[in-house]
Amino acid sequence: MPELPEVETVRRGLAPVMEGQVIARAAVNRPDLRWPFPPRMAERLAGARVDRLRRRSKYILADLSTGETLIVHLGMSGRMLVSGDTQGLFHHDHPVAQKHDHVVLDMENGARITFNDARRFGAMDLAATDGVEAHRLLAGLGPEPLGNAFSEDYLIARLKGRMTPVKSALLDQRIVAGLGNIYVCEALYRAGISPRRKAGQLSAQRVARLVPVIRDVLHDAIAAGGSSLRDHRQTDGELGYFQHSFAAYGREGLPCVTPGCTGTIARIAQSGRSTFYCAQCQR
Repeated sequence: MPELPEVETVRRGLAPVMEGQVIARAAVNRPDLRWPFPPRMAERLAGARVDRLRRRSKYILADLSTGETLIVHLGMSGRMLVSGDTQGLFHHDHPVAQKHDHVVLDMENGARITFNDARRFGAMDLAATDGVEAHRLLAGLGPEPLGNAFSEDYLIARLKGRMTPVKSALLDQRIVAGLGNIYVCEALYRAGISPRRKAGQLSAQRVARLVPVIRDVLHDAIAAGGSSLRDHRQTDGELGYFQHSFAAYGREGLPCVTPGCTGTIARIAQSGRSTFYCAQCQR
């Protein structure tokens, strides 16, 4: 699944051609993806202006002039591709329609946004903007890791007494929204914390150190355009490049890059997910 940096990269790519623009036409080419589309989705989108494009956790939210918000989740292979815009940021010509082009939005400015999802694990829904935070996909999410609510004091309080591994705790979307397997591995590596450690057994100082490290990892990944593993692409079809900077994730058997460390990166399974870490410098 794409994580926060990939979703934020897509949002930033869509903003120049969607924010403040009217959806001239909408085509919904199948009844469902992971779940059924909302009733009359194409009709409800056509003619609406996109007042604001934002992100909540791993979801893109398009607030519309109609008082509704379009909720988008990319799933495992979903891509939002832009073509035909007049700003010269993307390919000028609209590509030939593909088999898995499930939702197509033609904007009044000439841009076309195509949601392509081969595996159909993505999702789209419409909800009232003034109550969107209570939507079943968003309700119960923790604070954004790049926001002010995600503070040292907050994380210390949420991890206190928890006997789950710290990696599992950070993947809990009720504690912090948007983090996934890749960036938790990278953050724990940078912080020198073993993913095996029980969250509640970490000192307050070590937990507090995690907050700026998590933010730095996410900022670095966003700046690099995300990590395009397997299916993920940016809105112009290009790959993200942060995967070339991984210090831990996917580096099983390779030397640890921490200066002075002679260890190697190991892989273990935690809750059915691969965890990569250096047992020598992560304690």
